[in-house]
Amino acid sequence: MRPVDKARQILNILFLIGAVVTFIVYMTSGKCPAFLYIGFSTLAIKVFEFILRFVN
Repeated sequence: MRPVDKARQILNILFLIGAVVTFIVYMTSGKCPAFLYIGFSTLAIKVFEFILRFVN
């Protein structure tokens, strides 16, 4: 397995965990700033993984 593939796999796992955490925060506390920060951070991780996929 190439190092880029390993990094993409780790980023995908972080994205899935972040998506679950974002959903839980949204359902428990409503539309608070923490929901937005976690959600946008999760999206940034996915965009970075997307860039890695197409660069290599």
